[in-house]
Amino acid sequence: MSTPSPIEAAEAEAVTLTSELIRIDTTNTGDPETVTGERAAAEYVAERLTEVGYEISYVESGGRDRHNVIARLPGSDPSRGALLVHGHLDVVPADASEWSVHPFSGAVQDGYVWGRGAVDMKDMVGMTLALARHYKRHGIVPPRDIVFAFLADEEAGGKYGAQWLVDNRPDLFEGVTEAISEVGGFSITLRDNMRAYLIETAEKGIRWMKLRVRGTAGHGSMIHRDNAVTKLAEAVATLGNHRFPLVLTDSVREFLAGVTDITGWDFPEDDLDGAVAKLGNISRMIGATLRDTANPTMLTAGYKSNVIPSTAEAAVDCRILPGRLEAFDRELDELLGPDIEREWMELPPVETTFDGALVDAMTAAVVAEDPGARTLPYMLSGGTDAKAFQKLGIRNFGFAPLRLPADLDFSALFHGVDERVPVEALRFGTRVLDRFFRSC
Repeated sequence: MSTPSPIEAAEAEAVTLTSELIRIDTTNTGDPETVTGERAAAEYVAERLTEVGYEISYVESGGRDRHNVIARLPGSDPSRGALLVHGHLDVVPADASEWSVHPFSGAVQDGYVWGRGAVDMKDMVGMTLALARHYKRHGIVPPRDIVFAFLADEEAGGKYGAQWLVDNRPDLFEGVTEAISEVGGFSITLRDNMRAYLIETAEKGIRWMKLRVRGTAGHGSMIHRDNAVTKLAEAVATLGNHRFPLVLTDSVREFLAGVTDITGWDFPEDDLDGAVAKLGNISRMIGATLRDTANPTMLTAGYKSNVIPSTAEAAVDCRILPGRLEAFDRELDELLGPDIEREWMELPPVETTFDGALVDAMTAAVVAEDPGARTLPYMLSGGTDAKAFQKLGIRNFGFAPLRLPADLDFSALFHGVDERVPVEALRFGTRVLDRFFRSC
């Protein structure tokens, strides 16, 4: 048998690292009392880096077991801006009873690595960590400094991760001008088996909002005209059923134009929702970038079935297009009126252009591994730690490359049941990232 090449060994290690990281439960409930924390995963990453010679910064950010790991690989030209490669170690909760395999098994079977975090985003962490180790082992020097950051708390807004580091330890990112992270670089298959790889250049803003209604407490058997639960239910139904106006941002227009160029499909604005549906599984994600959204997610009220409570609360997940914040607030005022109290945690949108040497390097790396493929910009309907790093003037992209089977509903795997990533996609992504790091 022939000896595997160094990059083949790195590909195999990326699969192993991803599996082992999934086995470490880093569930982030968003509640400090029930969060598992990233400490065990951070210690795992730190050990893998130090054993090949990295000097690391191991940063505790104030919460219980909330830890971050940062390491810098010097490049050949220190005068150039550094590249930040960041990934989060936390995952959202998973109910094992709903899964085909245990969500923290990291099982490698049927051509996939299974488990919570497989695509969000321990796959990218595994690929990045494998290449960081590969470069140290073989004395590979990239053209520019690369800062590897393995972070806490992305799934709850980054208070103990990226946001905390940007506010308290910006020195760790000195000289960084550009960054890559999750939810970009994955393939979609269009007409005639033509693959396009979507690079995230924008993402909607986040507002996690709490609505609160006050009424008059009383006995559940009485006629009651000032019921907080009733008023809240009406407000939540109004908001949840509201359809915000269609707004085409530059990044969405460029994506649709690219798909038209590849397929010949039209995307008329008078039937854009219907036209986007032709994109198949990815249409849910793309469709969510055509307008603002406000989805009620949690309701809280009362403490006994025969007591009318004096207050009722609802949580609403709002995602807002770049440039739409003032208009969004006006619509909320009209929909909810003055009697609904509002408080929120807000993170801004992110947007950059699809051009420049870094984009060229991404495209070249993808095409070298998948000749004939195209790269297209797109807007992410969710959010990432890019929202924190843009405060440092860093230009952000989503580029965690994966070549995916045409029939895989990739967008449904994020926070979904039976989350998994193809083994061959991990190996492909490791090769693409290797080409990219060596040339960007």
